Amino acid sequence: MSLTTKFTEVFGVEHPIAQGGMQWVGRAELVAAVANAGALGFLTALTQPTPADLANEIAKTRDLTDKPFGVNLTILPAINPPPYDEYRQVIVDAGIKIVETAGSNPAPHLPMFHDNGIKVLHKCTSVRHAVKAQSLGVDGISIDGFECAGHPGEDDIPGLVLIPAAAAQIEIPMIASGGFADARGLVAALALGADGINMGSRFMCTVESCIHQNVKEAIVAGDERGTELIFRPLRNTARVASNTVSREVVDILDKGGQFPDVQELVAGVRGRKVFENGDVEAGIWSVGTSMGLINDIPTCGELVSRIVGEAEDIITGRLGGMVEDDDEENVA
Repeated sequence: MSLTTKFTEVFGVEHPIAQGGMQWVGRAELVAAVANAGALGFLTALTQPTPADLANEIAKTRDLTDKPFGVNLTILPAINPPPYDEYRQVIVDAGIKIVETAGSNPAPHLPMFHDNGIKVLHKCTSVRHAVKAQSLGVDGISIDGFECAGHPGEDDIPGLVLIPAAAAQIEIPMIASGGFADARGLVAALALGADGINMGSRFMCTVESCIHQNVKEAIVAGDERGTELIFRPLRNTARVASNTVSREVVDILDKGGQFPDVQELVAGVRGRKVFENGDVEAGIWSVGTSMGLINDIPTCGELVSRIVGEAEDIITGRLGGMVEDDDEENVA
């Protein structure tokens, strides 16, 4: 038995599970392992320092899997913006067929991607942005609830409300992000109207994830309260692990500080060193509230197969067993 949804059919994957783009985490080894498990993995374009490095990482991933995988291209305001057009050209030239866009309006990128047969999955944190993206012609939506790591938006709508609210207006495939880590979440997302789930923190904490073992063990040891929302006063909220650095950032900004006052604390290079060196207090690093649901460090294959198998058991067993046939009841 397998779970077939609009997402699996349109994006050509076996299971309705995706590993979204994660800065410093979405690398070849993880993405290939996710793909080999029958789920959809995304390389993170901007993890690679140059477009040429991205081309090499795509080739490396292809050496490790013959299954479909995609590339995440997150477009955010920056003092010195990366050469997005060059990254986009590499994606096209490499023959990638699935792209996850995030961070801003995907409209400028759609013609080039669609002209080259690339399906675009756009990540949104609100119903209105999802509806707008659908109207622009994206091929799928990833709707990101308040529980997520990274940028949850400013509306603070958890998935329990956001997913069905979006599902009421979205006709194209839609996967749910934020707070998903196990079979119960997958079944809940399907019940709420989504066509699958996207997991970040859960895939960080797998054997094939390139981050330091100390970080994985910190996620296993942590609970659902172990995150901070930084940049709230700046209206650019990000959910990260709670540590001495993130708590200091929150304190400075709550007291009226501005971005220059915390710029050195939140430098990306410091966060990258956390993942490389394993000092979880060295900088800010992303993790979601789903940390409270993560209790082990499996391989991607073990994780995906466990989630799908347990989801099928919940649907056909526990939930199926709650449905009584009225006619049989009356006969008894």
